[in-house]
Amino acid sequence: MHAETVVKDSLALQIFDRLEQLLLAAENETRPLELDPYRSQLFELFVMAEAAGFLEEESDPDLSGDGISHELARRWKLADAAREAVSQQAKLPAEHLSRMRLLWSCLRMWMEWTYAWQRWPEFHGEQAARRSATPPE
Repeated sequence: MHAETVVKDSLALQIFDRLEQLLLAAENETRPLELDPYRSQLFELFVMAEAAGFLEEESDPDLSGDGISHELARRWKLADAAREAVSQQAKLPAEHLSRMRLLWSCLRMWMEWTYAWQRWPEFHGEQAARRSATPPE
C-alpha cells in the first residue's frame, strides 16, 4: 500500500469518526444539527473532505452524501434495524429513528453544500477575474 493511500484512508477515517461524534453529540444534547456549534463544525468537516478530494465522483474513500450515508448507516446498523422492523411489522425503535433523522439532517446540509461548492465558479468566476484585473485605486 502506498504511503499516500494510507494517509488518505487515515484522514477519511478521522473525518468519518468526527462526523459520527458530532452527530451523536447533537443527539445527546437534543439539539438540531442546523444550529451552531454543530452546523459550523459539520461545515468544517465538509471543507476538509472537499479539499482532500473525497467528494469527487468515484472517490475512494467516498465522503459524498452517499458515502457518508452508507458508512454511518453501517456503523449504526440502521439497515438491519429497518429490515427487522419490516419483517416484524413493527415501528422502527426510537433510537434508530432518531439516528435516521439525524443522518438525514446531516446529508441534506452536506448535499446542499456540495451543490453550492460545485456551482461557485459558475457564478463567481467572471466576477473574481474582473476584480483581479482591476488595478487598486
